[in-house]
Amino acid sequence: MNIITKNQTPASRIILGWMRMAKCSAEELEQLVEASLQAGINFFDHADIYGKTESERLFGEVLKKHPKYRDQMIVQTKCGIRPGFYDNSCAHIIASVDASLKRLQTGWLDVLLLHRPDALMDGDEIGKAFNQLKKEGKVRYFGVSNMNTGQMEYLQSRLEEPLLFNQLQFSLVHSSMIDAGIHVNMKTDFGIDRDNQILYHCMKNRITIQAWSVLQASWEEGTFLDHPSYPLLNEVLERLAGHYQVTKSAVALNWILRHPAGMQAIIGTTKTEHINDLAQATTFELTRPEWYELYQSVGKKLP
Repeated sequence: MNIITKNQTPASRIILGWMRMAKCSAEELEQLVEASLQAGINFFDHADIYGKTESERLFGEVLKKHPKYRDQMIVQTKCGIRPGFYDNSCAHIIASVDASLKRLQTGWLDVLLLHRPDALMDGDEIGKAFNQLKKEGKVRYFGVSNMNTGQMEYLQSRLEEPLLFNQLQFSLVHSSMIDAGIHVNMKTDFGIDRDNQILYHCMKNRITIQAWSVLQASWEEGTFLDHPSYPLLNEVLERLAGHYQVTKSAVALNWILRHPAGMQAIIGTTKTEHINDLAQATTFELTRPEWYELYQSVGKKLP
């Protein structure tokens, strides 16, 4: 990943996601943005559907009050999810970007992602939209979200612009991308290739994976931190947190960042006091034995 802010600052490995920000006040979000930038987190992830557009609007209010922040940031949004269907048509992509720019109160997006695979997506149409947005200076870089290898290869064959990002669910508990690679040719569920080796496709093509739900076990269970269903995982996290003098959440994020794919980790905290704790994930590096110990602490075994 080699994108930079307008003032030549490299993109941070940690991204602050805005999916839940609509419930916060403008003042709280102003403090959250300031704390993030001070902690070295300069990448902000949006989507047109977050908070039914309210998350983007509130971020725009922060930028309106602090226009100097914009050149210090990488602002990313996503489009393509509509009520009851997906829409990656040329017309919808362009209209979505224009609406997002207005809500975000900025003249350009650093990154635009297609939010979900649209079964009816036409690569030539998408290419037309991307070319227009790039030519008009509205979007600098492009990517996708939740797409597999075949979908990315198809789109890239029709696009002039490189796809630089893919947002995928990945964590200590949700690690199918890793499982399939470890259990190659094994007659176990862990050996099932669920995404056509998307991890290695991204690594081969230098596409940055942006991991989402990095601290979540499932929608039903919530976070795996201190969850009674994951006692050994939390025991190992606690021990390593003490060793590195960081929080358990920072250890869980470092497990993602430690992978040679060079992933980014999307955090969703709405609490200013948690920003520095999570930013600690970039201050140390788990050893190989520690990384594998964490992997196996959720009940997975090496073949």
